[in-house]
Amino acid sequence: MRLVILGGSGSGKSTQAQSLCRHFDIPKVSTGEILREAMSGDKSLALREDASRLYVNANFGDLGQYAQPFVEKGELVPDERMIDLIRMQLTQLNIPSGWLLEGYPRTAFQAEELDFLLEYLGQKLDWAIYLQVPEATMVNRCLGRSLPDEQPEIVQRRIELFYDRTIPILEYYDRRRRLLTINGDQLPDAVHQSILNLLSIS
Repeated sequence: MRLVILGGSGSGKSTQAQSLCRHFDIPKVSTGEILREAMSGDKSLALREDASRLYVNANFGDLGQYAQPFVEKGELVPDERMIDLIRMQLTQLNIPSGWLLEGYPRTAFQAEELDFLLEYLGQKLDWAIYLQVPEATMVNRCLGRSLPDEQPEIVQRRIELFYDRTIPILEYYDRRRRLLTINGDQLPDAVHQSILNLLSIS
């Protein structure tokens, strides 16, 4: 099973990604986690392999320094660097059972590049899962987490970018009949069950 999970900040992507990875016994590749840990400067995190996530990055420190100014402002890290990051994950890691990408793609260009990469690797994306959540709910969830990089102005900027840059991805996957839209404004267990129900009949 090869999945992409899409949604704005506070939509529940991480929670649902973890649940789906446990259910299907596949690893999660989270660009958000990779970037945060790269920015922390902990070189021991350059290679991670456990039940929920799997990734490698040979230039961890460089990635952290490069990404930090963008992340701190709530901006997207430029396409080229993110495309390189995902290419490294999916080409260097042997994951025959599949994977789940969280936080990527974030632009239509990244979505196209992911398809090109998968074609090169002889793989195919099964589904892009979109967690549809009202803007007010996303804002409230983010501010309730009290994380250093989730101040009100940063959260608002991320949500603006989501509607501006990420929503076009939905059209991209919908045209390819690869999009599953889920009501994410429910309790986590209900969202998880909704996803499994749609996957079972799709």
